[in-house]
Amino acid sequence: MSAPHFDFTAKNVMVFGGTSGINLGIAKGFAAAGARLGVASRSQDKVNAAVAQLGNDHGSALGFSLDVRDAEAVQKAVHDFVTERGKIDVLVSGAAGNFLAPAAGLSPNGFKSVIDIDLLGTFNVMRAAYESLRKPGASVINISAPQAWIAMPFQVHACAAKAGIDQVTRTLAMEWGPEGVRVNSIAPGPIGGTEGMERLAPTEEAAEHSKKAVPLGRWGEIEEIANMAMFLSSDMAGYVSGAVIPVDGASSCGRSMGG
Repeated sequence: MSAPHFDFTAKNVMVFGGTSGINLGIAKGFAAAGARLGVASRSQDKVNAAVAQLGNDHGSALGFSLDVRDAEAVQKAVHDFVTERGKIDVLVSGAAGNFLAPAAGLSPNGFKSVIDIDLLGTFNVMRAAYESLRKPGASVINISAPQAWIAMPFQVHACAAKAGIDQVTRTLAMEWGPEGVRVNSIAPGPIGGTEGMERLAPTEEAAEHSKKAVPLGRWGEIEEIANMAMFLSSDMAGYVSGAVIPVDGASSCGRSMGG
């Protein structure tokens, strides 16, 4: 698909979880639009591979290997990025962990691990970056999921974590709004080319069944999530803050947000 034109020339964008899947796609979109990138994730190999893909005319990307559950490691990565690049114009928090498990068989540690990666990790990223966000003008984007408002069997941990992320988004949009910082969530639906859909629909038959369940009749593309992230970070969305935006082909319609 052809991407719309966005201009983030020499803007500083830091993407946590930005070395694979949707988050790497978001990083690639910003890089193609001229931004200077920083990406962070746990795997040093994935960080190295992402950095190799994200350089542009405005410089090479910076990479950081860390666990978002480690607040000090997140703070150091932000410090090092800002020392090299200056203020952060766009912050994307997308690190996540998930697996299928019935609540009755889910250990407290299993529940905690997803809460810590998704929810605590999101807070750690936002808290660490706060002082370095460009004020006014910064855009913060958290990657959520439909589980934030749609209860799903075998997903009690993810449902709780994503609902928490969206409330963090709304609360900090209120707290940071007076300083000119906008905070939003994107909730991707079924997106092709991702590890999640490969697990949920591993066969061609399962994939076709899944696509038919989407009112638009197809899975989304990673580039469509990147486009939404760039739109929300652009001047065109200058009055959008505290929003949770599904990008899901209407697949969550009929299952109301919050009810």
